[in-house]
Amino acid sequence: MTAANQDEERGGVHLQTAGPLDAAVLAALQAVCFPEEPWDAASVASLCAPPEGFARLALRGEEPVGFVLARVAAGEGEILAIGVLPTERRSGVGRRLVEATLAHARELGAEALFLEVAEDNEAARILYMANGFFSVGRRPGYYKRPSGAVAALVLRHTIPRL
Repeated sequence: MTAANQDEERGGVHLQTAGPLDAAVLAALQAVCFPEEPWDAASVASLCAPPEGFARLALRGEEPVGFVLARVAAGEGEILAIGVLPTERRSGVGRRLVEATLAHARELGAEALFLEVAEDNEAARILYMANGFFSVGRRPGYYKRPSGAVAALVLRHTIPRL
């Protein structure tokens, strides 16, 4: 693994650039993190294909523990999915994935980064707000749950120019 593909290791976890060849691993992580709405490997491969799409894997040793899928086009970025295994949550992995995504989106020319988060996902909302995201909208009934639909909050982060 080269320095270009890896962040510094912190807490035994490092980030690695991922792409279409990692789609099966990314899809498996996504299915564990979001069992109500799993994505197949082909869909994931198309979402993380350059130049617009990109992905990062968080690894503890060689074991994948988290991921982010994002894209940038026309000066705006979007986090399509971000997830951390339940056993790794609240360990800083999500924060590192968000920070890496913001940095790469800036490198690709994004001036803003958007995402959607389930209104009932308090831990994720706290993570995003702590990283400078703010609410710009709400989509009622966006996420399907066994107990019923949940609204999505649309969040935005304004990326400062360097």
